Amino acid sequence: MLIKNNEIVTDEWSVLRLHEGETADRVIVPGGKVIVPLPVWNCQYEALQGRTELGLWLAGFERAEDIPDDVRRFPVIAVDFHKFSDGRGYTLAYRLRKQMGYQGELRAMGDILCDQLFYLKRVGFDTFTLRADKDPHAALAGFADFSLSYQASVDTDAPLFRRVTRGETL
Repeated sequence: MLIKNNEIVTDEWSVLRLHEGETADRVIVPGGKVIVPLPVWNCQYEALQGRTELGLWLAGFERAEDIPDDVRRFPVIAVDFHKFSDGRGYTLAYRLRKQMGYQGELRAMGDILCDQLFYLKRVGFDTFTLRADKDPHAALAGFADFSLSYQASVDTDAPLFRRVTRGETL
């Protein structure tokens, strides 16, 4: 199951993961809606560039600069959180949205916990694949953890002190 735009939906995409002994240049990319790792895209660019139903997944250690210039061609980009405590995926999502202008589906996957959803959404994620041991129905409540935020981010251009007038109560 997948949380997309605050609703639980069936995932139409499969994620291609390299197994032991497979290499990015030799793994076979199946047909259909497939999210491929960046190394596979880079190694098999000539063969894959014509496919429209192809998504890209990035490991948390990969940087926005590692992404091909045609980032907007991907209908979905997934950022894999290897550990819930690794914050590099937040920066990557923010940079994809704000600096690279990515408008497609931005998916957080991997070791995602329910209490991270509010913050992940703030930096630009709109789709979430939770850990298998987490209940997606209970996770939906995480989007309403806070009524307002202090900092500017992808979802709010100005910090709170710029959005309120002195003397006004919230």
